[in-house]
Amino acid sequence: MGLTYTTIKMSNPRKPALEPIEVKCLADTGALMMSITETMCIQLQLEELEKRAVTIADGSIHQLPFVGPVRIDFGNRFCFTGAFVFGNEALLGAVPMEEMDLVVHPAKQKVMPNPEHPNVPQYIMY
Repeated sequence: MGLTYTTIKMSNPRKPALEPIEVKCLADTGALMMSITETMCIQLQLEELEKRAVTIADGSIHQLPFVGPVRIDFGNRFCFTGAFVFGNEALLGAVPMEEMDLVVHPAKQKVMPNPEHPNVPQYIMY
């Protein structure tokens, strides 16, 4: 087992004239949210909505810019989310993966649509 990377497209739904960008990102089921680099934020002309406190893997707490909205596309699935601006690579967390009904297959080191719902996302609402 190792780190799992995938490719997504990101766009700014408030600025549809801007071209989406294709991004290789770490799929991290241990992280909840999406994080992007400052360069990605600039390319998509995303607005900072506020600063939010975030605890990172080493236990330290940082005040990070929270930007959005961001549209994330993976194959025939998409979601809208906010993102933290942090680090030198994009990180796809559990919330956007759940929203698109994606799973991480550790043995294949691959992100894929949930095999139980291969054509459209399906959710549990209880």
